[in-house]
Amino acid sequence: MEWQDQAIVLSATRLGEADAILEVMTINHGRSRGFMKGGFGRRNRANLQAGNHLQVTWRSRLETNLGRFTVELLHSPLGQMIGSGAKLSALAAVTSVVATTMPENEVHESAHAGLLAFIELLEQEGGSPTIWASALARLELGILSELGYGLDLRKCAVMGTIEDLTFVSPKSGCAVCTAAAQPYKAKLLSLPAFLLGKNAELPTMDAAAEGLKLTGYFLERHVWQVAGKGQPAARERLFSSLFR
Repeated sequence: MEWQDQAIVLSATRLGEADAILEVMTINHGRSRGFMKGGFGRRNRANLQAGNHLQVTWRSRLETNLGRFTVELLHSPLGQMIGSGAKLSALAAVTSVVATTMPENEVHESAHAGLLAFIELLEQEGGSPTIWASALARLELGILSELGYGLDLRKCAVMGTIEDLTFVSPKSGCAVCTAAAQPYKAKLLSLPAFLLGKNAELPTMDAAAEGLKLTGYFLERHVWQVAGKGQPAARERLFSSLFR
């Protein structure tokens, strides 16, 4: 069996002295893993950096086997991030989130597109941690929807109104308006306006933090806790560095 696709590197793990286990997010084959001969050799090591865009060929005798990758580098975004610890931290966070949430060998084109858009955002000159943090929250909200755990943010679950939605129920994942939330505020999760797409202005750092707390809560509940691994360390480090 053989297929070819475009992919974004999520991780590469050393196997033996110079070989690698490569994990990528592809357009048409989802999150995929494979063995790469000489992946950590002098010729290929730079190609396997997280965030790189590759043309990959995957081959295996059986579809269920690990398979073997051969790769060609299409583009590396890392040149635009060298010297920016914040950008590299955000890159590590987003690739770890995709790697730990997306099912293996399931097609999720929108997740690939969201990851690509996030990396392109990091490549732009300037930028700010607030932009990257809010973009990560939006991507995670999309991932929850892709996995079938999407939050219902269309209207208040209590009063049915579509206005002034400011909280989310941690039990149902449904939005709650300010008026209905008053007796239960301490038990609800904050819903920042930028996740509703209603605020064209740059979110504040506090709003970005609320967004990541919200999406992180449901990813922890539905994905990371189920897998028994918890939140990826790279995401936790990014959150701590941004909001300490």
